[in-house]
Amino acid sequence: MTAPRRPGLLTDLGAAALALVLVGIAGWLGLWQYDAWQAQRTAEARDLTDVAPVPLTDVMGSNDPFPGQDVGRPVELSGEWIDGGFWVRDRTLGDRDGFWAVAPLQVDEAAVLVVRGWAEEPDPTLLAATGTADVTGWLQAPEGSLVTDDDANDDVFPEIRVADAVQRVDVDLYSAYAVSQTPEDGLEAAELEALPNPSRFTGIRNLLYAVEWWVFGAFAAFIWWRWRQDATAPVPLAVDG
Repeated sequence: MTAPRRPGLLTDLGAAALALVLVGIAGWLGLWQYDAWQAQRTAEARDLTDVAPVPLTDVMGSNDPFPGQDVGRPVELSGEWIDGGFWVRDRTLGDRDGFWAVAPLQVDEAAVLVVRGWAEEPDPTLLAATGTADVTGWLQAPEGSLVTDDDANDDVFPEIRVADAVQRVDVDLYSAYAVSQTPEDGLEAAELEALPNPSRFTGIRNLLYAVEWWVFGAFAAFIWWRWRQDATAPVPLAVDG
């Protein structure tokens, strides 16, 4: 024979309260880390193309790595065009295939690659750029998917890669390029993918922390449930023989 049992009222209420507190704290901390993960992804994917332009030197220096949070930000450049321009193939404008005309603009001691516009075919007269210029353009990160250059001796590149372009100029290059908002004569405005996609790994540590806290909360609830089962398990009664 067995008889039901029940822990003391204060013990029962104290255990339940402790479990609720632990589950609540774990749930709140998990949500906090989850919100941090979302905020980082939103910051990386935010559209800056319509904000007021700022001088490039306010965003980065010539020796700085590309500031990922500033993709698409309008920047102002003032300098002088130098030799070393090239075309970039496989660039679309609407439903048309064409090329980007790119030229280095020297700003102080270093130069910035500037997409001056789009053309259906590479034309040397459209690529030439001389004199001084004031440019407002959208800041972009250099490309680098390791696409093979079919002919390393021509003026057509598969991508805008600083490592390739630096061999054509006598000064250092910024680790960024700018897409001019105003195309040069004979060129059309290059299209810009304004809103970057966040990496799948952006803020991943915060997401893992959120999952960890939620697992801890579930574990605390399980421990309370297990204790309650054991504390209220029937007790065998001694039977007189």
